[in-house]
Amino acid sequence: MLLNLTDLSNEPLQSQIYQQIRAMILSGDLQAGTMLPSIRRLAREEKVSVITVQRGYEILEKEGLILSRRGKGFFVSDLHTNKKKELIEHRLVEKLEPIIKVAQNEGMSRKEIGKIVTNILKKN
Repeated sequence: MLLNLTDLSNEPLQSQIYQQIRAMILSGDLQAGTMLPSIRRLAREEKVSVITVQRGYEILEKEGLILSRRGKGFFVSDLHTNKKKELIEHRLVEKLEPIIKVAQNEGMSRKEIGKIVTNILKKN
């Protein structure tokens, strides 16, 4: 599994593991039923502690993106398209809400914020 982990980021390594595997699952790069590397193997490959990988996997499991089968390992969950969209939307709202509140507190109107978001979407 190719992850791009860096100590130079402000984001903790366990969060980087979680975010990157999450993105691979939601984008379809990791299909339902795919076996993930064992915690020890991924820790060895990425040169991080076992606890770091374990914590990343725990977040993925709590979110329902992966499941653990005792004695067999971790597997990508079978998510329906609606569940994937729900998870993506939830993350988007979670990230945007605080930024929008700050902009409103600093005097921006809903219309101005909407215009900026629309312009960003046009660029991408």
